[in-house]
Amino acid sequence: MRTIRLSLKSRRALLGLAFISPWLLGFIFLFATPLLQSIRFSLSNLSVAPGGYVLDFVGFKNFKDALLVDATFNRILVDSVGAMLLNVPMILFFSLFTATLLNQKFRGRTMARAIFFLPVILASSAVAAAESAGLINLMGDASAVDASADGGASFNVVSIVRMLADVGLPMAYVDYIVEAIMRIYEIISSSGVQILIFLAALQSVPGSMYEVAKIEGATVYESFWKITFPMVSPLILTNVIYTIIDSFAGSPVTQAIYQTAFKTQNFGLSSAMSWLYTLVIGLVLIVVGWVLSRRVHYN
Repeated sequence: MRTIRLSLKSRRALLGLAFISPWLLGFIFLFATPLLQSIRFSLSNLSVAPGGYVLDFVGFKNFKDALLVDATFNRILVDSVGAMLLNVPMILFFSLFTATLLNQKFRGRTMARAIFFLPVILASSAVAAAESAGLINLMGDASAVDASADGGASFNVVSIVRMLADVGLPMAYVDYIVEAIMRIYEIISSSGVQILIFLAALQSVPGSMYEVAKIEGATVYESFWKITFPMVSPLILTNVIYTIIDSFAGSPVTQAIYQTAFKTQNFGLSSAMSWLYTLVIGLVLIVVGWVLSRRVHYN
């Protein structure tokens, strides 16, 4: 009996197919039908009838209503995109900086890594539901801490702005840094997965490359920009795409779509908003992926 030998390319293709098969099966059996149904809803006017619902085809009316009639959708969508453009660089910089520190050898490194990933667990839906139900209290009592009552120094944003301005930084950079400081908890809670991805990339960099650079007289700064950064650049693209999708997952646009569907019972308009939201996310991902892929160094 003749044995069929597959080429290396074919074996890799089969391995890739096996790797994505759980997602592919889940998409086909769980997600494909609701996706097609949402397209029908977005092009129709849904009315509840005994035993089900009735769809009246209205074309692109729901899309026009979402963009031109609804009073808040455009503003919320633009604000969400602006917040994403502001948050992604902050999260990536903090994640790469933290992963670089956690990749160093020091006592208690495992505990430090767990601490930096802890905000991801605390920000999960289960913990948020328990806190909203009053079972736990993560933030504490704000009235228990009063800096002005005991003579302590309160947080002063003006002093930070003056300090950064005295250094000579442009006001645009000063505003960005201050905004990052004011949103530090949000940045930390959104950086756990990115830190793990960067940490895995840093650990895959061969140590011999740093040894050769040290022998050649390269400084730590030069080693980072000539070795570390190019080697982790493919994961930078991965983290950018993940961060963009993650920032849209729990945005005010998602809440507005949910309220439109289940509070005002306008499922057609809600589906149109969802597809507009999806198109915006897809466009942002295509542009960002195209720009960054041109600067990625693949090993």
